[in-house]
Amino acid sequence: MQDLDVAVIGAGAAGLAAGAVLQGAGVRFAVFEAAGRIGGRAFTDATSFAQPWDLGCHWLHSADRNPFAPIADRLGFSYLKRERPLLRHVHTGPGWANGEEVAQAASLLDGAFDAMIAAGKAGQDVAATEVIPDAGRWAPLVRHWLSLITAAFPEDISTADYAAYSDTGHNWPVLEGYGALVAAHGAGVPVALNCPVTAIDRSGRDLVLTTAHGTVRTRAVILAVPTSVLARGAIAVRPGFPVELEDAFAALPLGVVEKVAIGFDRDLFGFDERTGVSTFDSTNSERAPVNFQILPGAQPVVVAHLAGPSAARLVAEGETALAIEAVEALVRAFGADVRRHIVKTRATSWTADPLIGGGYSCALPGKAHLRARLSEPFDARIHFAGEAVSLHDFSTCHGAHLTGLAAAKAALAGLEAPHAHA
Repeated sequence: MQDLDVAVIGAGAAGLAAGAVLQGAGVRFAVFEAAGRIGGRAFTDATSFAQPWDLGCHWLHSADRNPFAPIADRLGFSYLKRERPLLRHVHTGPGWANGEEVAQAASLLDGAFDAMIAAGKAGQDVAATEVIPDAGRWAPLVRHWLSLITAAFPEDISTADYAAYSDTGHNWPVLEGYGALVAAHGAGVPVALNCPVTAIDRSGRDLVLTTAHGTVRTRAVILAVPTSVLARGAIAVRPGFPVELEDAFAALPLGVVEKVAIGFDRDLFGFDERTGVSTFDSTNSERAPVNFQILPGAQPVVVAHLAGPSAARLVAEGETALAIEAVEALVRAFGADVRRHIVKTRATSWTADPLIGGGYSCALPGKAHLRARLSEPFDARIHFAGEAVSLHDFSTCHGAHLTGLAAAKAALAGLEAPHAHA
């Protein structure tokens, strides 16, 4: 049996951050990762296309205070230090929206965000759909953007949770890939890959873990896995979690946000900078709204973003359905000629991945207060980390990173205290 001071379960941004702190402290520790790679939802594909693309997080959100910005500087990663409006180019199905129409849509989208924040700050923890104004013909686009931002259906977005998110308005894309940045930063942390932890026995003086590589005895555990994994009981905890924690896991589901990367053999779009394009079909509500990020170049890569109910339907049909819908939306916007120049597509599968279970967390209406439960002690030896644990930076990579640092410091402090458990 392996003996540790601290065991970290999960090697995403949170687990890697925790591991780095423990490594620096010189304690006996190990990081266990069920997947065959590190990074979790931070994952860059640098080989499938002519340019790298992020399957997960891509933007340095709140970049002016994001710890990964100076980390990127130190490691030689580049990012675009610029601000762009959410809506610049909008295709409505029949054609492209003109400048006045784009401004109208942007105003309605801002109005929806403002209404959610105002309700939340006023103490209302209700569904977003109860407070957002009627957007008329732009309603599908507004709903789609709400789902992209929160990973939740608008009916399932807590206004109080949304209002608690802290956003400085600076969002900068990492050119070489945010996933690659996280992997480079965490490269020095030893991680046991392909090593799921299936059980935690907390009945004794020490915690006993059942892992794919054998049994581990440890004085403390940092659980850095998604709420969806915890909610379905993928890690058996004996004695079990308190009811209030089970309620918190269920109240913070990971919603549906997927991407499809589409590679081309030539430039068909004419953009000289990374450009966002929003599409929806105002004449056919059955068609999924799709947002595109166009990475220009001689062999451009177009990254489609899908979310909300239509994306959930496509996810249920499989990755092929996601790719087909993304290509069809691109064809409707840019013409049939683009189809002839597609070299390859690759779709994400975060929702179907049993080790992840979705995009990122958003509290259900009436449940925003349960996010804080993940930071409240229930067993002095067990600490939670991950984006869902962050009270104000949830749904982000830097939020996960910061909770990993905090969990490691709490675990180290606990090692100095007498043994205690619930």
